[in-house]
Amino acid sequence: MPEVLTALAELQKSGGTGVLCTIVKTKGSTPRKEGCKMLVYQDGTIKGTIGGGEVEGRVIKEALEAIQSGEPTLCSYDLINPDQGDPGLCGGSLEIFIDPLIQSDDLVVIGGGHVGKAIIHLANWLGFRVILTDDREEFCSSDSAPGAAEYIHCPFEEITKRYKFSSQTAVVLATRNNKLDILGLPELLKVPTGYIGVISSKRRWKLTEEQLRESGVNKNKLEQIHAPIGLDIQADTPEEIALSIMAEIIQEKHGGTGKSFI
Repeated sequence: MPEVLTALAELQKSGGTGVLCTIVKTKGSTPRKEGCKMLVYQDGTIKGTIGGGEVEGRVIKEALEAIQSGEPTLCSYDLINPDQGDPGLCGGSLEIFIDPLIQSDDLVVIGGGHVGKAIIHLANWLGFRVILTDDREEFCSSDSAPGAAEYIHCPFEEITKRYKFSSQTAVVLATRNNKLDILGLPELLKVPTGYIGVISSKRRWKLTEEQLRESGVNKNKLEQIHAPIGLDIQADTPEEIALSIMAEIIQEKHGGTGKSFI
């Protein structure tokens, strides 16, 4: 049990996905009793056990299906007659609650200035798991920019080595100049992401895009970038800009149009 709880805490801290399987009811002879837990990871590996054997194999299969559906389920198993399809012959029965732990989408904010701080605050409130990275140590801490789940102090071009990106990761470049964007974007475009947006004026982005193309970045890759970032709400303050950006990220995530309901 302790190793399962430790693994569960580590999973939540890292923002990973898994399934917690708990025996909630037993009757008669069973391999394990109520309260026993097993953590199933996305790749099918486990931590802990609910008794081994075929019943454990079936529960792992149910757990992986639960990751896809996102829905918890209660499974019942008789351990009496394998000839009738039972996963065992101990003589008892058990019920196992299968609870998928689907973690929040990650948002990587590159740059902990005024807008970066506002994005962290709003994104955290919206349920994102926020990671802040900045090459300036004084801008990359919970004291300077509270609310992030993780702080990675490193040059922009090294973030892909320090953080594992996925197709669910949204990225916002809130850097202080386009020189940093030109250095870091080529590496960022090599890893999977769900959204990349750059805070920039139209002129700044045009110059950035030209230099990235000259350095060999593929045109199709550059077309994946949202720049200038955000929806047009005539945002002015850092908080309004953050709202504009997060609205666009959510729009992309859910396939919205951004149009008025009227």
